[in-house]
Order: sequence, then C-alpha cells, then structure tokens
Amino acid sequence: MLRYRIHLQPEPEGGYTVTVPSLPGCVTWGSDYRHSIEMATECIEGFLETLRIQGRAIPKEDASPPIDAVVEVRAPAA
Repeated sequence: MLRYRIHLQPEPEGGYTVTVPSLPGCVTWGSDYRHSIEMATECIEGFLETLRIQGRAIPKEDASPPIDAVVEVRAPAA
C-alpha cells in the first residue's frame, strides 16, 4: 500500500478541489469531505496505473505541505 498526502481546497460554489502534492497533475473534485476523499483515492489509483502503463516511476510520498488528509491506495501491479 502507498500513502499520499492530499490538499482539499474549498470552492466558493461548494465542494473541494483535491490535489496531490507529490503527483503533479493529479487533480479531482468532491462535493463534500467524504466524497472528496473517495474521488482522491480513485484519482490517485488511476494516475498511478497510467504511470505504470507508460513505464514511468511511481513517485514516493512527499511530506511537503499543504496537507489536509492522507489517502492509502494499492500499488499498481508491475
């Protein structure tokens, strides 16, 4: 299992934009906190699977802020 820190940015129209600091370009949105965590998990898993298919390295967790939550995902099969 891999753990990635995520940042939840509240949006004026409601919900949260979710980014993953150690996975640039991995961005999603959720209508509330719980939905945002679910969407972040799905987004990270898809992002990592795409990296695997492309033969690119899987980035390790980054401890740099901003950090609002930690999401645990399964590592893609090699």
